[in-house]
Amino acid sequence: MNVQTNPADFDAVTKTQDGKMPTAIVIGAGFGGIALAIRLQAMGFQVTLVDNRDKPGGRAYVYEEEGYKFDGGPTVITDPDCLKELFDLSGKNMDDYVTLLPVDPFYRLQWEDGEVFDYNNDTDFLEKQIAERNPDDVAGYHKFLAYSKELYREGYEKLGTTAFLKFSQMIAAAPQLVRLRADKSVYDMVAKFVKDEKVRQLLSFQSLLVGGNPFKTSSIYALIHALERKGGVWFAKGGTGALVQGMVKLFQDLGGDLRLSTEITDIQSTGDRVTGVTASDGWTLSADLVASNADVVHTYSQLLRNTPRGKSYGKALKKKSHSMSLFVIYFGLKTTHPDMKHHIILLGQRYKELIAEIFGKGGNLPDDFSLYLHAPCVTDPDMAPEGCSSYYVLSPVPHLGHADIDWDEIGPKYTQTILDYLEEHAIPNLKEDLTVLKTLTPFGFRDEMNSHLGSAFSVEPVLTQSAWFRPHNRDDHIKNMYIVGAGTHPGAGVPGVVGSAKATAGVIAKDFSQMLKG
Repeated sequence: MNVQTNPADFDAVTKTQDGKMPTAIVIGAGFGGIALAIRLQAMGFQVTLVDNRDKPGGRAYVYEEEGYKFDGGPTVITDPDCLKELFDLSGKNMDDYVTLLPVDPFYRLQWEDGEVFDYNNDTDFLEKQIAERNPDDVAGYHKFLAYSKELYREGYEKLGTTAFLKFSQMIAAAPQLVRLRADKSVYDMVAKFVKDEKVRQLLSFQSLLVGGNPFKTSSIYALIHALERKGGVWFAKGGTGALVQGMVKLFQDLGGDLRLSTEITDIQSTGDRVTGVTASDGWTLSADLVASNADVVHTYSQLLRNTPRGKSYGKALKKKSHSMSLFVIYFGLKTTHPDMKHHIILLGQRYKELIAEIFGKGGNLPDDFSLYLHAPCVTDPDMAPEGCSSYYVLSPVPHLGHADIDWDEIGPKYTQTILDYLEEHAIPNLKEDLTVLKTLTPFGFRDEMNSHLGSAFSVEPVLTQSAWFRPHNRDDHIKNMYIVGAGTHPGAGVPGVVGSAKATAGVIAKDFSQMLKG
């Protein structure tokens, strides 16, 4: 097998002193866990990837019913190069494993007054739509795009896959962060460049896609705009689940072992080192390192509960602010709507006020909402039976710590309210054509995905919880315990968790290189 490695990350990791391959356990087969498992397997580890569900994917779990396919979570694929790199370093061709289809426009933004904005990669087309709202904002948009590109270079290319293990690294990055006004929110910086409120919403809503409040999240996340303009927006043929399957196949082709339907209940340890894992069915496995792609609070407060570090840090993590939750409706129709757009953002009458209620501690579910509607059959008709179409719609809602809502009671009513809204504003005759319906509530995020407070994106991405201030890619006290995924640096979103895998793999490479040389 021709395995290529990245010398900057993977030098000197080959075999342990007794001649055997070093072993690793990765808990959680989400995008971050799979990406880390691929990197470790390519480095020379024998990796076991474990997940509690019957399919890999984590948040990207696939639901199938009556011929309809529903991607459970992330459907916006940006920066395909970060995915391609996983195949390249393994000596494989990504095109042999998955096909990515371009999405155009990237998103359609649609307001209740009937106005729409189709956001894509055509600068002339964007400027024309901006000028129709405020001609002066065209020049402002150019300045914002230049600012976003600089954020991309400094925040994504230079720091996105750097593991911030020492505070000195944060100090070194501080001058650039100060210069780029990382202390300001995404919305505040957008508002500095453009005046039209709807254009401001267009350029700031993306932080919601990684669990961030545009009015609180550091402006560093405005780099998402440049990321999308540079790499485009894509959808995997066969659904996001097909991308998951392609990555899993790569991992297995490299010799990795995938174990599903296995609920890890304990990470075992001796002294300041972890030694392996125990599952609910009694299955155990030892390894030279353990990496967790599970929810970071769950990892420390539950899986490491028998260690002093797990007890203390688990309590500390619970005190951090966490991202909002989501209410998701998956539904299938017996008709098609080919004139729809793949990604539609339906914005209500309120923006700042609604977001404040979603992220606040008011304890109530807002009466209104803004929605993200996913219509994958626009790009790939095979996501539903012939002549039919599949969708999901999500509404950001407060997490369970901010609103004590009985979703078993409220869920059915909320579902009907959202479907009524969609029928009025986006999909005529929806309820008449409805054939399949499934919901995912904050209770599901809590119970099925072990997410603290039902948070959909882990620790909230505010400045004081980013980079060094975020849970570290390697634990500070347990020498061979590592974290990957949304809860560590750089954060949520497919590029974020894939980037976290690269950062964590780089730390592991250095740690094991030093151990082997010693």
